[in-house]
Amino acid sequence: MIQLLAGDIGGTKTILRLVQADGDDLQHCAARDVRLETLHEGRFASSEFSDLVPLVQQFLTAAKDRVSAVEPRSACFAIAGPVTENTSQLTNLAWSLSGERLAMELHLEQVQLINDFEAIGYGVLGLEDNDFYTLQTGQLNDTAPIAIIGAGTGLGQGFLINTDGRYYVFPSEGGHADFAPRSEIEFQLLRYLLDKHTIARVSAERVVSGQGIVSIYQFLRDRKFATETEALSQTIRNWEQQAGQRTAELPDPAAAISQAALVGHDPLAAETMSLFIGAYGAEAGNLAIKLLPFGGLYVAGGVAAKNIQLIKSGKFMQAFNDKGRMRPLLEKISVRVVMNQSVGLIGAALRATRL
Repeated sequence: MIQLLAGDIGGTKTILRLVQADGDDLQHCAARDVRLETLHEGRFASSEFSDLVPLVQQFLTAAKDRVSAVEPRSACFAIAGPVTENTSQLTNLAWSLSGERLAMELHLEQVQLINDFEAIGYGVLGLEDNDFYTLQTGQLNDTAPIAIIGAGTGLGQGFLINTDGRYYVFPSEGGHADFAPRSEIEFQLLRYLLDKHTIARVSAERVVSGQGIVSIYQFLRDRKFATETEALSQTIRNWEQQAGQRTAELPDPAAAISQAALVGHDPLAAETMSLFIGAYGAEAGNLAIKLLPFGGLYVAGGVAAKNIQLIKSGKFMQAFNDKGRMRPLLEKISVRVVMNQSVGLIGAALRATRL
């Protein structure tokens, strides 16, 4: 048994978890054979710290009040941003992180920095069946690739490959591939986004993400496809008027739109989420065609979990499988939504066991 430190590092909040890992030959065993026990967990406002080191030190000090011996050997931190050669410059924080520096200053043997979506890839290996909502059972093959896709602030994509019974995670920038409209209204959405942003192409991420939900709403509103309600109208316009000076105090417009659609009394919000979910399912199907992930395709990210009632209504899977001659192939793929929002922390902990 060893103690490890796992972290989910974001521009707004940082979550740390001290875990105890147990298993035979941790560095080489499969994720399903690793037993993780959470000893202490803490949440912090990232902007209140000048660097990750004092934040971790404060966390470890607090952990000593609850754990008899606080002795983490290694750490893995999932970063909301690009990671190159174990270093990262956070997008929304003035933090410049290096695994080597963190290990030295925190007195740890090793510190590994990984992209937050890579952490989700490791995390799905450590979840239980009740951590998922199954959209399509499919025919699972334990030796086949696994695909992960997740809409949030952006659109993350990645895949896992099984090598001698052990999965390795590979991140992807597939979310920046071209958005492929499938209907007249989606072609109109494409033209709207090209004109609105004065750009030459539209990526899938501009549609399938939190920002995409807002863009779809604006498109349907401006083209008068549905009636706008007073309450939601005010929320969106307040957000639009704060362009360039938006703060955390402003309501999340994507969340407001999806909530209005869930309640069912806002036709514009309902049409927005219907268009969004169709585009999301289609993009997940595109990823599945490219990878043939008969080990399963996992839909992660907060958008899917928070809107599971809309996701499971049928539109997502209809778009996923609607690939012409490829339909019989896609219907064999297991598709599950990740409901456990600690999946990134679990993944960081599992990655730390390999150090």
